Amino acid sequence: MADTSARTLRLLTLLQSHRYWPGEELSTRLGVSARTLRRDVDRLRELGYPVEARRGVDGGYQLAAGAALPPLVIDDEEAVALAVGLQAAADGSVEGIAEASVRALAKVVQVMPARLRRRVEALRSVTVPAQWQTDTAARIDPDTLTAVALACRDTERLHFRYRAADGSATERHTEPHGLVRLGRRWYLVAYDLTRQAWRTFRLDRLAAPEPTGARFLPRTLPAEDAAEFVRAGLQGQPRPHRVEVLVDAPAATVRQKIGAWSEIEEIAPGRTRVRMNADALEWPAMALGSLEVDFRVVSPPELTALLAAWGERFTRCTGPDERAESGR
Repeated sequence: MADTSARTLRLLTLLQSHRYWPGEELSTRLGVSARTLRRDVDRLRELGYPVEARRGVDGGYQLAAGAALPPLVIDDEEAVALAVGLQAAADGSVEGIAEASVRALAKVVQVMPARLRRRVEALRSVTVPAQWQTDTAARIDPDTLTAVALACRDTERLHFRYRAADGSATERHTEPHGLVRLGRRWYLVAYDLTRQAWRTFRLDRLAAPEPTGARFLPRTLPAEDAAEFVRAGLQGQPRPHRVEVLVDAPAATVRQKIGAWSEIEEIAPGRTRVRMNADALEWPAMALGSLEVDFRVVSPPELTALLAAWGERFTRCTGPDERAESGR
């Protein structure tokens, strides 16, 4: 039975690595007869893998698209590439897939051998993300992200250190409910066992997450879902800057470039209202500049002043160097 199972996995690996396999070549690779190969193919079909067969002199086998995605078999190189790619997606470079990427990353990391984890970490440490990094977009340690995601999935109590906005540090013992990405930040929604209340925790302020091994029965969240709970909590918090801008571009164009960090509303053909919260105005200024279209600041006036100062500085940079001229 062990030999049969190993051979079936080997057959699955071959089918997933090649578009089409002639039957004779596949039998040779596996070291079995054509009859045994047909039985192994039937076994894969029973497990839900849609294997198509072509009869005749040039007959063979190939995997086809099925009604559902069956389990995949990947090699070491593919596992490392998958983990690195999912970490990049979790950083939010593609709108709408960050949370799904974290769930998938947690599954991959959970079964990944230590030697492959070290390769993933080495690649991540020497890879510079191609996006702006500011205090409003603090990077999250992938190990922290996956540890919290696994605790949420497994309904396992989680202990961690947490740094509040005022810099004070506390130890938290929680029942994690779910992860939410809003704007440019990740949040954990959890029931705080010490304070006996539901809380929202920013992941960039969370450190040393340790699953305790203790399972729990999920409590009823006092909101429609985790995202709504986070939004409700943030509405009551003061934000240094609430930005509103009118942009001379279609909403689809604006959403594609900065939709992950702002609210987009089309108010007329080719005219879009953009709203965003910011701890510092430099980020909205850079984001709006990346649109490469005209826009008008509605609020706050501090953003108008910042853009004017930047404009004057950029204008000076394009002119002659007055200090060099005076030194001649």
